[in-house]
Amino acid sequence: MDSQIIGYVLAIFVGISLGLIGSGGSILTVPILVYIMAVEPVLATAYSLFVVGATSLVGGMQNALQRKVDFKTVLIFGIPSIAAVYLTRAYLMPLIPEIIFTVGDFQFTKAIGLMVLFAIVMILASISMIKPCRNCSDSEEVRIQYNYPMILLEGSLVGVLTGLVGAGGGFLIIPALVLLAKMPMKLAVGTSLFIIAAKSLLGFIGDLQGNEIIDWNLLVIFTVLSILGIFVGIYLSKKIEGKRLKVAFGWFVLLMGIYIFIKELFL
Repeated sequence: MDSQIIGYVLAIFVGISLGLIGSGGSILTVPILVYIMAVEPVLATAYSLFVVGATSLVGGMQNALQRKVDFKTVLIFGIPSIAAVYLTRAYLMPLIPEIIFTVGDFQFTKAIGLMVLFAIVMILASISMIKPCRNCSDSEEVRIQYNYPMILLEGSLVGVLTGLVGAGGGFLIIPALVLLAKMPMKLAVGTSLFIIAAKSLLGFIGDLQGNEIIDWNLLVIFTVLSILGIFVGIYLSKKIEGKRLKVAFGWFVLLMGIYIFIKELFL
């Protein structure tokens, strides 16, 4: 089967992941684009922002219709995060040299650096998915409490990370909302999708100021299939226990992260 077709089929699973657990979209998107569809890593992080942003926006709207989005939190967490991701893509990324350092015949390039950073993010994300969340609650009657300084700080840090590796950061946003705002798990997932959508799409706009040639045909098809996947994911989330799925996905992400880390540095 043609690698392009395989990539498009896997795009559906990107959406399913976002619909089921509110995260994992970029963790799948970047490796699919780089290793299966042969997109250059720096450009793949930009494509990931568009795919995950558009898919998350559709998922966020679906959750909003079911009253599973807290828009006050979207603003508190989202504003510093959006500012950080836009500034990172527009100004910090162009400052990173194409060859970061050289050891003998080995050149540690910008592309390798981004994929290694992405692998580290995947490994850390997998740990947060595998570990049981003792503070997570599905009760709808939990009163939301805001730790403003911590939410603002975490929003900024997640924004920088999103800008660098094209990760929407749902695996960081959801624990932050649950722990720092005492938010019920299902509400945190819906709220997270809106935050991911806003900062990912604005981060992509930050990229349009550069000289990258965007393959809109590939990007639009991949995004449409991912959006179809999120509807499947939202449907399945009503049938499958979220905690079990999150742990299984966490182990998959861990293996993928280790593979990318080894491939980029040692193979």
